[in-house]
Amino acid sequence: MAGALYIVATPIGNLEDITLRALRVLKEVSLIACEDTRQTQKLLNHFDISTRTISYHDHNELERSAELIVKLEEGESIAVVSDAGTPGISDPGYRLITLALRHNIPVVPIPGPSALLSALIASGLGTDHFEFRGFLSAKHGQRKTQLEAVRDADHTIVFYEAPHRIVEAIEDVVEVMGAERKVVLARELTKLHEEFIRGGAAEVFEQLRRREGGVKGEIVLLIGAAERAVKQVNHRDLSSRVETIMREQDLDEKAALKLLAKETGIGKSELYRELQRLRK
Repeated sequence: MAGALYIVATPIGNLEDITLRALRVLKEVSLIACEDTRQTQKLLNHFDISTRTISYHDHNELERSAELIVKLEEGESIAVVSDAGTPGISDPGYRLITLALRHNIPVVPIPGPSALLSALIASGLGTDHFEFRGFLSAKHGQRKTQLEAVRDADHTIVFYEAPHRIVEAIEDVVEVMGAERKVVLARELTKLHEEFIRGGAAEVFEQLRRREGGVKGEIVLLIGAAERAVKQVNHRDLSSRVETIMREQDLDEKAALKLLAKETGIGKSELYRELQRLRK
């Protein structure tokens, strides 16, 4: 095994999830580039792997990538691992991979655990079309802008989020996308305290807000697709349509929205939120 860069997925929690191929590659390469050598060493010790390691993380990626390319061109084989999951997915790896390809060095994926895919397949949300958007911004304004950009998405949206920001993030989902927007929070995947919280955004927000001791652990936040009918109603001018129903059938706004809900196939509360948004 020489002169190739191996992108090796490692367990996100349960060590039994590592693949036989990953173990073989980690044993046979010349060097393992780790996001955190201390974290990776725990994995290597567990499986009795003695391959030497070197740090490769966000703060030294530019400098270390050039150093690793030299080693690869000299014929060494190198594996890249993150602390958990698949390198390059919101983790270091992209810069080294692109540099290796520019130098005509083979890049070999060693597939395995991924928090993104593990959360998605067990979420109960649509999997035929989904979009991964990495970490939500830590800043309130930028986070709302990110959510507004996907408010009308007709597919599942997946974010990573930090535990100390998740309550604020869900609150923003309620404000931007509505209280009933389907969300799933996947926490501590494959670990002892693995948890899925499913429901409307407001319902999930209340569960998290009342949780004693706060929310802990690694988190994946999934947001269900917007109801398609809302876009169709927007095109017909929702406000005008409601007024027409009220006038022609002598109904108040609440009754008109109820009738329009049956006509369009979407919830009355969803229509009400959209009406309020259009009136702002």
